[in-house]
Amino acid sequence: MTRGTFFLFLLALVEVTASSINDTSIREKRDAVLIRSKRRWVLSTIDLEENMPGPFPAEVTQMFNDQKGDNTVKFRITGDGVTKEPLGLFSIDENTGVVYVHRAIDREMNRMFHVDFDVLSRATDQAVDKTLSFNVEIKDKNDNSPVFKPDTIQATISENAAQGSPLATLQAYDIDQEKTPNSQFNMTVVSQVPGSPKIFLKDLPLTTGTKQLTFTGCFDYDKVKTYKVLVEAKDLGTPTMSSTATVLLNITDSNTHLPEFSSAMYNAEVMEMELNTEILRIGVTDKDTPNTPASRAVFSILKGNEDRNYKIETDPKTNEGVLSVIRGKNFEKTEITELEIAVENEEKLFQCVDGKPVIGFRPKLNTAKVAVKVIDVNDPPEFKKNVEKVHRNENGAPGDVLFVPEIKDEDSDITKIRYELAKDPAKWMSVDPKTGKITTVQKMDRESEHVSINGTYTVVVHAIDDGQPPATGTCTVVVYLGDLNDNAPNLTSKSVVMCGNKVNRVSVTPVDHDGPPFSSPFTFSLGGEEELKKLWKLEPTTGENTSLISLTTLPYGNYSVPLKMQDQQALQSEEVLQVVVCECTRGNVCRGRLPFSSRLGPAAIGLLFAGLLLLALLLLCCFICDCQNKNFQHIPLNLQDEGNQTLVKYNEEGGGSIYKPESMLASNIGLRESLKIASAPPEYLVTDGYRKAENGMLRSPLGYQYNSGTFQEMSNGSGVMSMPYHTWSTVRRERESIRNGGGQLSRSFSLARTERNLAERIERKISGFPEELNDYPAYSPYQYEYEGKGSDCQSLDQLTVSNLGDNLDFLQNLGPKFSTLGGICQQSLEHRNVRL
Repeated sequence: MTRGTFFLFLLALVEVTASSINDTSIREKRDAVLIRSKRRWVLSTIDLEENMPGPFPAEVTQMFNDQKGDNTVKFRITGDGVTKEPLGLFSIDENTGVVYVHRAIDREMNRMFHVDFDVLSRATDQAVDKTLSFNVEIKDKNDNSPVFKPDTIQATISENAAQGSPLATLQAYDIDQEKTPNSQFNMTVVSQVPGSPKIFLKDLPLTTGTKQLTFTGCFDYDKVKTYKVLVEAKDLGTPTMSSTATVLLNITDSNTHLPEFSSAMYNAEVMEMELNTEILRIGVTDKDTPNTPASRAVFSILKGNEDRNYKIETDPKTNEGVLSVIRGKNFEKTEITELEIAVENEEKLFQCVDGKPVIGFRPKLNTAKVAVKVIDVNDPPEFKKNVEKVHRNENGAPGDVLFVPEIKDEDSDITKIRYELAKDPAKWMSVDPKTGKITTVQKMDRESEHVSINGTYTVVVHAIDDGQPPATGTCTVVVYLGDLNDNAPNLTSKSVVMCGNKVNRVSVTPVDHDGPPFSSPFTFSLGGEEELKKLWKLEPTTGENTSLISLTTLPYGNYSVPLKMQDQQALQSEEVLQVVVCECTRGNVCRGRLPFSSRLGPAAIGLLFAGLLLLALLLLCCFICDCQNKNFQHIPLNLQDEGNQTLVKYNEEGGGSIYKPESMLASNIGLRESLKIASAPPEYLVTDGYRKAENGMLRSPLGYQYNSGTFQEMSNGSGVMSMPYHTWSTVRRERESIRNGGGQLSRSFSLARTERNLAERIERKISGFPEELNDYPAYSPYQYEYEGKGSDCQSLDQLTVSNLGDNLDFLQNLGPKFSTLGGICQQSLEHRNVRL
């Protein structure tokens, strides 16, 4: 298409069907102005009416060229309303070039559209000329009314508001085209209910679409409490459009009524000299809203309170006036007092006359009178001075008159007043009940705990009249005590510790309860003999305190050091200071004085439990071995470096069986003694150290006799040593143990010496037993509990061993059963690592 140039014309055409708008048509034409640019042809703006009534699609304009017969080209549009939002608004006939609009357009949503026009080749679909652009501007139509924001307003105004005060602010806006009649509007008050006072609108400077509601005159809360105002906003477009807003005004009460007393005259009574007591409550009425500043009462005393004896306050709950006495009235001076009380409100009174507020108005307050009667009561006696000061030295002689009161009483006879001491902590005083004279009964000590730091002693005396009821007056007597040098210095501590491994001195601190100049500085010196001064010295010898210094290295122990101390007036005291010289660990604590205590840590506790467990295992092993020993009797062994073991049986009933095999005889009394017993005649056969008498009864061991439960040792036939049976059993076992131990040449010298000492001790005990009868009672078991007839089998106590003499060869061949038993015992010994 470069071979020729299209002549393009734009025809703005708007056709409206007559049937859609009352058979009338509007046709708008505008010549297109063609502007040549480097790249495209640009046309001027096309106006399009807002909200076209249709029908749609409607022709907007037509694009054409001078070669209408050329069918090789086609037309196309792009841009706003075509290929951009809002889509589908415009279209073009690609053959004729007519542009159509498909629906009504709202200017408040889209004010202008930018559209591009191109001529394309039908064959290649490529542009054959430069792009032509044009703008479609929507022409505004008055289709929006002004809008209030908000359309309902709640406002509150006080009844006493001054005229011209703002009531509410109203604001409206119109979204039609700005600065045109379609968006410009006026605001007016359409109506108000009720109609008085007059409410109107006024402009606010430097604002657009905003006005303020105000009024002239006065509001009356008692008549009207709520106003309703209707405001309209109307634009200037064609046709005009409008909207309204409603303003609700709520009136609050103000003080338009004065409070009034319920009575013009009140009567009250008060006791003489009574203080801080309520005597009267005064009620008022008020027509304004309760519990508001408009109705809350404020009371004042206008007359009769020149001495400031009374006060009146408002009770916030009841709104009553509370009249109280704050200073006592004397009946003798005043009997009746008349008070004038006034009342008003917290808020200033507001008045409106003939629809206009009254300015500068001061109303007359309502008042009431109160007659206060003072009732006479018994007044207490009055001392000339409530506090009396007396000066005395301490340690004065008893009987000193300190104080004689001067008193008066307008209601009672002074001669009938009695006096009492209300406070005398040290019991140093007495008071005359008729005259009130205070006299000392003891010496006063300035250093007493009842005397204050500044040296004063306080006494309180009461004067009581004979009125009904009795009244009491009080006087305080303060005695200033002068100090005397009546206390010598003394030590604050009479026992000190000197750490000999750290220091060679201790501090000595005296105290003197007297005050200056009867106390420090002190003078110190040593008392006692001259030898003491070779061991100790005091340094310094004057001052508040001193140090006791050891001149030599002292052995650890306790020392008594006499000291002499003098105060500033040479009043001396002698005291003994106990000094403990020792080795200290921490601080001044002697090592030997440390508490014996310790703590076990986790490791120590674990070791302790391990030891207990090991001990339990050892006891278990001993128990098992003991059980084995009950089944097998082992040949006695001489073990090196082992002590002699003795089993004492405490639960034997009648001594039990006395029969034991020969091997056990050897273990109990030694092999040598066993052989001697074995070689004895049958009638004197010895079993376990006992011998058998001719009558078959058991007798005591050789060299002893048994009598009435006591073994008696015979000494050369001249006497018998006796001992109880259980003692004899122990002695016998100890002797046998010594004899067995004596035969062991491998024992250590220490063990042998210990056994010899034990044997000598036993011999000494035996030699000290008393002599008794020299008979041999038969052994008889003691029956503790009878449990029926015993077994019919022969008792083991009746078994005997034949006399074998001194030949012991039979022990080498005791038979196969004994050999088996010996083998078992031998294995047990080897298991326990015991050497024979």
